[in-house]
Amino acid sequence: MLEIQRIRTDKESIIEGLKKRNIDVTPIVDNILEKDSRWRSAKGELENCSAELNRIAKQVGELFQQGKQEEANQAKAQTAVLKENESAYKEQVKQLEDEINQLMYQLPNVPNEQVKAGKNELDNETVEEVGSKTTFSGKALPHWEITQKYDLIDFELGVKVTGAGFPIYKGKGAKLQRALIAFFLDEAHKAGYEEFIPPLVVNEASGFGTGQLPDKEGQMYYVNEDDLYLIPTAEVPLTNIYRDVLLPNEDFSIKMTGYTPCFRREAGSYGKDVRGLNRLHQFDKVEIVRIEHPDNSARALDEMVNHVKGLLAKLGLHYRILRLCGGDTGFASAMTYDFEVFSAAQEKWLEVSSVSRFDTFQANRLKLRFKTADKKTALCHTLNGSALALPRIVAALLENNQTEDGIKIPEVLHKYTGFEMIS
Repeated sequence: MLEIQRIRTDKESIIEGLKKRNIDVTPIVDNILEKDSRWRSAKGELENCSAELNRIAKQVGELFQQGKQEEANQAKAQTAVLKENESAYKEQVKQLEDEINQLMYQLPNVPNEQVKAGKNELDNETVEEVGSKTTFSGKALPHWEITQKYDLIDFELGVKVTGAGFPIYKGKGAKLQRALIAFFLDEAHKAGYEEFIPPLVVNEASGFGTGQLPDKEGQMYYVNEDDLYLIPTAEVPLTNIYRDVLLPNEDFSIKMTGYTPCFRREAGSYGKDVRGLNRLHQFDKVEIVRIEHPDNSARALDEMVNHVKGLLAKLGLHYRILRLCGGDTGFASAMTYDFEVFSAAQEKWLEVSSVSRFDTFQANRLKLRFKTADKKTALCHTLNGSALALPRIVAALLENNQTEDGIKIPEVLHKYTGFEMIS
């Protein structure tokens, strides 16, 4: 959530910045500022009433001590109207706070200056491409045929047990999945990330803290009886570890990682792009999360991007990096880099990671702050990234590494899988 002080002092740049997302927030911002003006006025009146009540209470006590009961009672009688006014102002302040917050929730994060304007994925910028497309002498099989041929993943059995989008991994398919998870976690550990095993369900406050609520509630699985949500990503529980936390000084750089299954309803996703592992309701992912001083967030983003590049390079995958345009950048993000690997059999790019910086947008919701050198408080910056999401990595590995003898496993995974070939 944007800070109200920033809206007060930086109205025009916020409006201009959000035009990169193809939206005009002028009416919302004007409404917020009008209500904020009324809120400050009511807050001032409330403070005046409270101060006057305190003054009179002190005066009454002194008069009673002096034995001036009649004067004390007269002074005391003045408090009745003041208490009514105080109560009315409290109600007005609370109502305006709620109305302002509801409007603030509608405002997405302002894109970073490096983010260009654009409507959708067609306007994203390719900033780097590494490797070359795999070529085959014959026809390459798509991963859903490969998994059937080698009995690695059973999509139909998943439909029987749960429904579409919940595949069952088996045999070497399950071992490959586990190997990738272990590899990603070990690489994160080497890079200085502390490992966590977080809950797979979160409360409403956690969903709000990282920006999934109220923006994406329709995409999250909801447990009505317990008022809990299944996590769409480990970002949510990991970042919320630091909700309502005041870090004691400016010397911090917090790096967390965690493996979790992720659950997404993917409402409205239909067609050929959802076949096989391309789009699932449940999938595995290793997430990296950082909490940084504002001066360090740009450097941290670069380090996270380089970390993901390193993973893809070790897996030997052909990939590209996109900087998302304003229209394709997520609601809470200030800047996002997407990583895509090329699927040789499907002959298209598959997204496998998003690495994002949120600046103070999440921290403001989380009330995640730190003490500055001059003993004031300031909001932290948060960042996160997939390192990596498994389904499309598995799809690309199976498709790009297929040979006449079977599927070659990248060398870096051999110690994890215990085999070098799927045949």
